[in-house]
Amino acid sequence: MSSYTLEMFIEDCREKISRGRLPADCVEMIAPSMFQLLNGDTSFLQPQHFRDDPVHYARNAIFIDENDTMSLFALVWLPGQWTPIHDHGTWGVVGVFEGTLEERNFIRTDGHRSDALEGIELVRGGVILLSAGAVTSFVPNPDHIHITGNADPQRRVVSLHLYGRTMAGFHTYDKEAGTREWIEASYNES
Repeated sequence: MSSYTLEMFIEDCREKISRGRLPADCVEMIAPSMFQLLNGDTSFLQPQHFRDDPVHYARNAIFIDENDTMSLFALVWLPGQWTPIHDHGTWGVVGVFEGTLEERNFIRTDGHRSDALEGIELVRGGVILLSAGAVTSFVPNPDHIHITGNADPQRRVVSLHLYGRTMAGFHTYDKEAGTREWIEASYNES
């Protein structure tokens, strides 16, 4: 087991964020660090980081930077749990700790302004399957729109999500109605 710790990861992220001019720079520099964290000393993951919810996936805070530059959560997905269609409004790096996380992407085809709340047209994009140890990333383009979840009928999924801000909310999309709205995102304190 590598001796790369959560504290080292946080310091690496702070340093890389300070050098990153663009969201793509941040995720390119941080993705290898997330991989190293997943394959290092994972003893920082305590029982409170594995809390689940029988109704929807659970967001368990691991670290929230006081300067709003990043936040790290452990998400726990019971079988069949999915996010709504959503975006983040920031960049992010995701690593899978346990199970297989599925991401289904959407593409905006309406040509409207990125801040539009209606008249939004989405078409399905690609699918990504991420098994334990895998790392992915996203940048706003202007919005990275997707649905993420656990398609396994028997096993949970645990994933680590680092965001380029305090992730206290995001936009959700109603594909049929062609709308999006901002929602507050709750999480469990650690």
